[in-house]
Amino acid sequence: MIPLRNGHVLEYVAASGALAFDGRGWPWEWPLRWLGLLDPRCFTIVTKSLTRRPRVGNLRWWQPWRCVRLLPHGTVNAIGLTNPGIEWWCRTIGPRVAKFPYRLIGSIYPESPGECADMVAMLQPFGLVAIEVNLSCPNTSTHGSAAVPQAVEMLTAARSATPWPLIAKLSVTHDYCAIARASEGLIDAMAINSVPWSVSFPDRPSPLATLGGGGVSGQAAQLHTWPMVEKLAAASHTPVIGPSVWEYADIAQLRARGASAISFGSIFLRYPWRPTAFVRCDQRDRIPG
Repeated sequence: MIPLRNGHVLEYVAASGALAFDGRGWPWEWPLRWLGLLDPRCFTIVTKSLTRRPRVGNLRWWQPWRCVRLLPHGTVNAIGLTNPGIEWWCRTIGPRVAKFPYRLIGSIYPESPGECADMVAMLQPFGLVAIEVNLSCPNTSTHGSAAVPQAVEMLTAARSATPWPLIAKLSVTHDYCAIARASEGLIDAMAINSVPWSVSFPDRPSPLATLGGGGVSGQAAQLHTWPMVEKLAAASHTPVIGPSVWEYADIAQLRARGASAISFGSIFLRYPWRPTAFVRCDQRDRIPG
């Protein structure tokens, strides 16, 4: 568990975009929500990352599988931060947050410290649990270029704009231990992004090569994300949110490696009922006696 400075606690997290922009899930997930097989109340939900202005990216709503492929034990996606922009969210979703029975974290992808501070300020009026600053995206040309000073400058700008809890979303392509050490005190937790295809499978062409390759997640990413959890936990006192859950046993494995909270991401795409079932089982199994 990760106690946040505002009294909220992170234990089970629905990763950015897993349950859409508002926590209710994507339309194809709604029937499972109505049946109780997918219960958003089990998680603290990270919204799909928002940019300052609308971004076309690679996702086309009438052809969603154009930029997503299922792997035997995970997924690869090249969505490319497709989103209607933060102003749309503040206008259409934000005013309804207080009425939702869900706990939401707003995820932002700023392109400069000034933009970061502005975006954080825009989210202030809404009852969010925290703000995630996405410092990496495997579907952009800059996924690995944020140097330690640049990352810390971005997080410093976010901290100057809000007293709310902050989460830094890092990539395996970052000097992530250095960022973790340099940002201690600025942030409340660290999340881990999907792994660029070229890192996961350097000798194999991506099925999404025409869209840049994409990011790998799920069990297929564990070879990279799980050692990252261990290294981050050893490098800093800032808690780590463990990703890449695919099987129920992965939850215990991540805790053993130093994760303080558990994140469910692409498993929602392949097996959308599993995260809710896993959380319920984990809560039951952890009851003393």
